[in-house]
Amino acid sequence: MTTRSHGGVLATLIQATLAQASLDWKQVDGIAVSIGPGSFTGLRIGLSLAKGLAFAGGTPIAAVSTLEALAWAAAPSPGETVWAVLDARMREVYAAAFARTAAGLERLTPDEALAPDVLATRIESGAVVVGDAPDLYPQLGATGARILPFVTHHPRGGIVARLGAAILRGGGAADVGTLEPAYVRPSQAELARSR
Repeated sequence: MTTRSHGGVLATLIQATLAQASLDWKQVDGIAVSIGPGSFTGLRIGLSLAKGLAFAGGTPIAAVSTLEALAWAAAPSPGETVWAVLDARMREVYAAAFARTAAGLERLTPDEALAPDVLATRIESGAVVVGDAPDLYPQLGATGARILPFVTHHPRGGIVARLGAAILRGGGAADVGTLEPAYVRPSQAELARSR
């Protein structure tokens, strides 16, 4: 089932996934949701559905950074630095850096929205860059960074689920009522209003 508008079919896809795993909602112990940064509309749709399901079922919910899930998709080796970089439109990228340690990924920078040229000066030689932005902004690999193709290295649902499960095991469930998407920058509508 493919569509450009996942909002209309997301609940059906979730039901189909549960059925394929021979599970029902009563067996779901927690919900993991990718909270961004990313498409403003996509984040609102996904988070709204996840919050509705969590609220209705009294199920704990875990908020997972999209850039952290993307960094894990790179499967970095210990000692490597990973830059997770997504196209933010309007000639900007969303980016965050992580270091692979023996314990997992250690965040080195917050999620940011910045110009590709600015980010390119921060990516050191030997780093791993993962995401869809390098296809649009080749300067992100100009320092000799290793670029991983987004088609094979993207933030999969299984990665989000694993990270969410770890958050919930650690007692980090989010408050369903106050959980918001991590937009990182204001939307076009907010910028227009402020002018």
